[in-house]
Amino acid sequence: MRRLLNLLLFSTGLAGFGIAHANYAPQTLTIAAAANLADVIEVLDDAFVAQTPGAGLKVSTGSSGNFYAQIKNGAPFDVFVSADVDFPRKLAAEGSAQSNSLVIYALGRLALWSTNPAVDLSRGLLALNTADVKKLAIANPDTAPYGRAAKATLQSTGLWDAMQKKLVTGENIAQAAQFVQTGNADAGFVAYSTLRSPKLAGVGTFWLVPAEVHAPLEQAAVITLHGKDNPLAARYLAFLKSATAQSIFRQWGYDLPAAAAH
Repeated sequence: MRRLLNLLLFSTGLAGFGIAHANYAPQTLTIAAAANLADVIEVLDDAFVAQTPGAGLKVSTGSSGNFYAQIKNGAPFDVFVSADVDFPRKLAAEGSAQSNSLVIYALGRLALWSTNPAVDLSRGLLALNTADVKKLAIANPDTAPYGRAAKATLQSTGLWDAMQKKLVTGENIAQAAQFVQTGNADAGFVAYSTLRSPKLAGVGTFWLVPAEVHAPLEQAAVITLHGKDNPLAARYLAFLKSATAQSIFRQWGYDLPAAAAH
């Protein structure tokens, strides 16, 4: 009888150990990140994992508008790191994200870039209205915030209508940059952070678009309904506001939100 009791206690102990082990199993966080973050997100995630042992991250990059639609329809992302603040706010208003989790983590900058030696970007936007620019790359203004900013830039300078025959539209800002890099476009509006990546730093020439000619590219992140019970989600958003992450954003050409700039 005593032996049977000891066996039962031993078995219960093993079961308890299994439960405790499961509770401390490494968590995985699924992240939907805007295409302008395709390079910098790797640096950010390495820093986050270094501070969060055992954390696993699965990152997908693409246009913010497409991710908005996917998350609204139940895509299993825990965190949405957008290129603007509008799409995260819409998800929160529609009940697909937690409104109290929303943070503005960086301010994006738009650049006009060319790898064609004949294109003189020292002239800024005036270079676009020349025969040297036959194709101009832009991200889709309907789904990509950087594309929206590029459209606003052209509209504010009266060039939008004149550029219609030259436009080559990418699904997201990364694809717009690819058009320029491969020579399929003579120039293009890209994320300035893309030009700070090691693989593109010093390639071609660029003109940094003045921030005042388009609405601020306030980039925000939010915890989705799917991710509300994942403890890593809140930790990741807190990390994006940390001094470590803000320093990385600055190094990659982003401006910082007013609250983090001091």
